[in-house]
Amino acid sequence: MAERLPPLRMNLEFMPSPVKDRPGLLIRDPFQYSDATLIIPPVLVECLQWFDGEHTDLDLRAHLVRLTGDLRIGDLQEHFIRSLREAAFLEDEQFQALRERRHRLFAESPRREATHAGSAYPSDPAALRGALSEWIDGVAAPTLEGLVGLVAPHVSPEGGWRCYGTAYGSLGAEYQDRVFVVLGTSHLGEPERFGLTVKDFVTPLGETCTERALVESLAGRAGPAVKLEDYCHAIEHSIEFQVVFLQHLYGAPVRLVPILCGPFARSIQEGGRPEDDEAVRRFLEALAEMAAREGRRLFWVLGVDLAHMGQRYGDPFPARAGADEMRLVEEADRRRIERLEAADAPGFWEAIQDDRDPLKWCGASAFYAFLRAVPEARGKLLRYEQWNIDAASVVSFAAMGFSA
Repeated sequence: MAERLPPLRMNLEFMPSPVKDRPGLLIRDPFQYSDATLIIPPVLVECLQWFDGEHTDLDLRAHLVRLTGDLRIGDLQEHFIRSLREAAFLEDEQFQALRERRHRLFAESPRREATHAGSAYPSDPAALRGALSEWIDGVAAPTLEGLVGLVAPHVSPEGGWRCYGTAYGSLGAEYQDRVFVVLGTSHLGEPERFGLTVKDFVTPLGETCTERALVESLAGRAGPAVKLEDYCHAIEHSIEFQVVFLQHLYGAPVRLVPILCGPFARSIQEGGRPEDDEAVRRFLEALAEMAAREGRRLFWVLGVDLAHMGQRYGDPFPARAGADEMRLVEEADRRRIERLEAADAPGFWEAIQDDRDPLKWCGASAFYAFLRAVPEARGKLLRYEQWNIDAASVVSFAAMGFSA
């Protein structure tokens, strides 16, 4: 009897295989529910279409027979299905149980452990301190008066160290006792939602002190836009990277309010302001109330990147930093940055909405939330850069300071 095939998860990461002697489609799990990576051979890539929740194993079998011309494909079919299932790439009971277990373990964990130590930055404390010192000392950072916030990248420090160094090199000892409200991009978070956690962040440099009272007050006031103990915190790098730099400057137990900002997808796709969504409006109001109440006790850090261009990001052209199409991207980036410098929230968002954001600014919602929370802040661009994240794809990013 035919059995319905479970659907393939649509929140996986798909890309051409980078392994020269193993061509095909590489699949991995950005949510890190599974640490498996599969490379589907070119001839079998079409087979994935049958994993849509509608077709059966007999449909897959018939397709394999047409591909191979061989009726004896039972072992190949079984291996193909088993590989997807064991990798937790199918929406089945096995995956649901794994997902629930991962979410429960994060929710119950007393700390947010370092996820990217040893890959994006050194896991050895001495080596990490040496790298951070080199990144910050390697650029000439300006001295800015009356800072209330800064913008730094969340791209790999390997590619963005000059912007990181410029941003954090502008901070002096006078900011040591502030509570750092870190607004990071939630790359995998739900649209129109904000992820919070009361967990302290652990890095090779030690353990932070998350301001539970502020986080819980924000969650209570903001309502349905908030996901408290959002699992995305367990895997997201946009805040973790900022924590490492802050700890290097001010010691391990820096005080945090960590906020992951999901995209304002409805507003970009359908028009209107982000706060036309009632849940988003409540969160932005709660954030502004916290900013007004706490005043200079807070310091705002935005861990954001700007444009994402090239083949990795769905563009038809190979992107090269500083060349060809990327020159036009820089001009467009700088026009948006001018709106940020002027604290022009409506003008900035109109630029984002134009043609549904072809620049794909992943930090747009964090920028907008900051402009609404601290409307008196005025920005200054300190450095702008582009970096080839691979041979055909470019990310742009910036260092900025905001004063009031």
